[in-house]
Amino acid sequence: MSRDGLYAIVTGSASGLGAATAAILATGGGKIVVNYSNSKKEAEETADLCRKAGAEVLVVQGDVSRDDDCKKIAAAANGWGKLDILVNNAGTTKHVPHHDLDGLSAEDFQRIYAVNTIGPFQMIRAARSLLEAGAKASGRSSAVVNVSSVAGISGGGSSVAYAASKGALNTMTQSLARALAPLIRVNTVCPGYIDTPWFTKGRGEAGAKQVRDMVIARVPLKSASTAEDIAQLVCFLALPQSGQMTGEYVRMDAGMHLIQ
Repeated sequence: MSRDGLYAIVTGSASGLGAATAAILATGGGKIVVNYSNSKKEAEETADLCRKAGAEVLVVQGDVSRDDDCKKIAAAANGWGKLDILVNNAGTTKHVPHHDLDGLSAEDFQRIYAVNTIGPFQMIRAARSLLEAGAKASGRSSAVVNVSSVAGISGGGSSVAYAASKGALNTMTQSLARALAPLIRVNTVCPGYIDTPWFTKGRGEAGAKQVRDMVIARVPLKSASTAEDIAQLVCFLALPQSGQMTGEYVRMDAGMHLIQ
């Protein structure tokens, strides 16, 4: 996939899927904003990978749940005068069994929605003028790719609040795809299990291994998706090869949805 000279912001790109996406987009040059909320060391490591791939990189701290931070992240690209790609990857959750209704407070819901749903909206709003400038400069639509989850389709996942926030992100993708066309395309990736530190942080080493082994045993493809696997799909939706796609949410779950 050609990605030469593209200008992109990837939120939550200190590690995992965001870091893998930034590294792919950096191949062949271009300019990348690497964003992190807390992990500056990991963000700098991602930035080094992108620079080695030939890209110019800016590292920007910011929590996408805060509108002012979203404006700051987008403003980092002002000197470029345009953007071709915005990847809304930053996300959060709380691991609570769905039957445990007392395990989620109103504050938990508000925090999860603030990052997973409101954050992408605020980032799109903050970056809109730069994305429109990119479309006018290139003669093709700029691209927004939201990172959702199969939980937003099935109602499963790490908690009720997480699933609800991702379901809202899926419908928001369709709303904004209508509102921002033709200058900006908006699509969403809905991964299943991804073998990253996400589950280790939420469940511990033993719990994460249990989830991974269960996924491999159950899914038709008998594999656990890596961050790089999903990043390839994110980048496809970000690049001109998918130029006729907007308002889509694309599932990538090693066939888990086929289990009866």
